[in-house]
Amino acid sequence: MMKTRKKICNGCESEQYIWKNHKGNKYCKYCWGNIKYNDNPPKYKPKTPIANKSKKQIILDKSYTQLRKPFMLKYPMCQAALIGCMQSATDVHHKKGRGPYLLVVSTWMSVCRKCHNWIEEHPEEATEMGFRESKLTDL
Repeated sequence: MMKTRKKICNGCESEQYIWKNHKGNKYCKYCWGNIKYNDNPPKYKPKTPIANKSKKQIILDKSYTQLRKPFMLKYPMCQAALIGCMQSATDVHHKKGRGPYLLVVSTWMSVCRKCHNWIEEHPEEATEMGFRESKLTDL
């Protein structure tokens, strides 16, 4: 059986077990890792980040903002007026959800944050009170 001997590493100049003999130079495991990486950097393309919103969604959001501002000025008070209501409307509640009804103003309702949370947390009661509508009915 052959015994391995420590030799002088050309990278760190310390006595180490030699890992690779590269271009006439001898390197320990640590130095070889550094040399290998510096000589041949990894060949991969940096990943392009995924866009936060699609182009279509950006256009929809701009249209929504343009419709929302006058709607909130026209209805500044909470239309739900549930127990603990804050009176001043801050949100637009979409009775039929957003999706295809995002820009349909007739399905909107101006509400305060507390009432909006209650409507979202109690869907059955909100439907009975007329704050939610079925998405299955036509536009």
